[in-house]
This record gives sequence, C-alpha cells and structure tokens, in this order.
Amino acid sequence: MNKQPLAGIFTPNITPLDVHGRLDEDKLRAYVDWLIDHGVHGLYPNGSTGEFVRFTPEERKRVIQIVADQTRGRVPILAGAAEANVEETIRACDTYGALGCRAVAIVAPFYYRLAPDGVYAYFKEIADRVSVDVTLYNIPLFASPIDVPTVKRLAEECPRVVGIKDSSGDIPHMMRMIAEVRPIRSDFFFMTGWDASLVPMLMIGADGGTNATSGVVPELTRAIYDACRAKDWDHAMKLQYQLLPLFDAMLTTSEFPEGFRRGAKVRGWNLGESRTPLTAQQASAADRAQAKIQQLLSGFEFIQSEPQRIQSPIDDKVISRIVQEVLQQLTPS
Repeated sequence: MNKQPLAGIFTPNITPLDVHGRLDEDKLRAYVDWLIDHGVHGLYPNGSTGEFVRFTPEERKRVIQIVADQTRGRVPILAGAAEANVEETIRACDTYGALGCRAVAIVAPFYYRLAPDGVYAYFKEIADRVSVDVTLYNIPLFASPIDVPTVKRLAEECPRVVGIKDSSGDIPHMMRMIAEVRPIRSDFFFMTGWDASLVPMLMIGADGGTNATSGVVPELTRAIYDACRAKDWDHAMKLQYQLLPLFDAMLTTSEFPEGFRRGAKVRGWNLGESRTPLTAQQASAADRAQAKIQQLLSGFEFIQSEPQRIQSPIDDKVISRIVQEVLQQLTPS
C-alpha cells in the first residue's frame, strides 16, 4: 500500500498545451522533472491551477498517467479527482489510485450549492466506496464550503478520509479544524491552498501547502516550508513577503490561472495558452503582468543562478499588441 507522507509543498501543476490546445505530453514530463529537481515534496495534477474542468475525463486520466509514469515514485501524487457526480468521481478515484497516486482530492459539489448535511453525505458516499485515500478540498470560491463539524464528522466516520486542502485563506477556520480533528485523528493532515498565508498556516500547525506559486518558484515555497520546519520565523516571514506580491500579480491577472502560465513563461516554460479565450484587452493586461512578474523575479538569487532557463517575457508580438492598445486609447473618438 502506498503510504508516502502527505506533507510539505505539493505543486498543483499547470497543464501544458501545444499550439493546437492539446495536451503537450513531452513538456508535461519535462516540467514534472523540473519541479521535482527544484525541491517540491509532491505533485497535485488536475487541480484548479491545472484547469481540470477544461479537460475531458479522458484527458484528465491521461494527465495522471503521464505524471505517475514520469514521477516513478520519487514524490507522492495527490491527484485531483473531482467530477460532476458521485459515480464519475468514484470511477476517477479508483482509476487514479490504480495508477499509483498516493491519494485523491475531491471538491464538494459545485454548480449546485449544498447545505452542510448534503456536503457530508456526498463525501461519505464516495469515501465508503473508493479504494484510495481521499483528501477533502475546501474551495468556497468555486464549490460548496466544507465547515468544521463536517470535517470532524468525516474524520471520525471515514478512515479513507485522510486530510483536507483548504483554499479559503481563513486562518481561524484552519485553527478550528486542527483543534477539533487532530485530537481524534493524529494521522489527518492539513494543507493550505492559499499562498498569501502559507507561513501563518504552517505556524498554526498545517502540514504543508498545495500552492500555485510553487509551479513557478518551487525553490521559494520549499525555502518557506524549510524555514518554518526549523522554526526560523523571521526568515520565513521575510520569504513570505517576497512571495506575496508575486502571488498577487499572478492571481489577479486576466482569467485564472493565466497569470501562473505567464509566471512559468518567465522561468523559461512556455506551457501554452489556456483553453479559455481572452479578449485583446485581457491579453494585453496579461502581457503587462508578465513584465511585472519578470521584474519581481529578477532579484531572486535562485533565478540569477539559473540563466539557461530565463527567456525574455516580451517578444515582438507582445510589444505590438501593447502599442496597438495604447494607440487605440490615444485616438480621439
């Protein structure tokens, strides 16, 4: 049985696409190697940053196949297995478990908002029927929220439910979960998905983070985790304040997660364009944000020591697009 530890920095990796919008399998393999070589503790394919809802079930399965094959057991895989209904979610869970994933992560039902009892019943049905460990995924921005009593109830009743990823950024909520669940389930792990509060979450007892910025600056997120483990809080907070403007720049750029694709491009990874169309104005905003991300990253020592991976974020097409937008704004109506 796969019992690799679920702690540390797990990367919700971007899904590389080619110029035709298809999964770029070779680039995904190379990207997986780069992330592992740069210190992440685990991978989290088919997450929100990986745009799982924009791919077919067959494509999502293929992503997991590639990541599992390329990882070869070097780090654990926490696979996003959220589907639109119970039966398809169970099928995805069992498939990913059979492919070697350490655990799966499931969001509460999306589109239809459920009351806490409905959220409990949904997870209970899945956890009682799957053959792989399950992680709850609380992301109230996109799905029904998972409250503390529901987490505690599932932890008490479902051995297969082994942890939670919380992307609310709500520190008191995390504290209440840890206070209620850890005394009854010492094996239950807590991950934060909100990069802006990574250090505070680790400080109050979270076991790690599934952080989108780790797909762009794995060295920085790993350094934050290591500093927290060493209880070097001054250094950890210094690094957190370096991470914060970068996270903000990537999170608020155009349509999520375009900013993280642009951040990866600054690091030398052209992972393609998202399947979500952008207006010309949005594309121009993303281009400007990319320049901002480049500026933020330019002072980081780990990037200066890796010049072979840096490529200019501003090419002729980008410059032309910005110039055209400025000219349009200057032209009298």
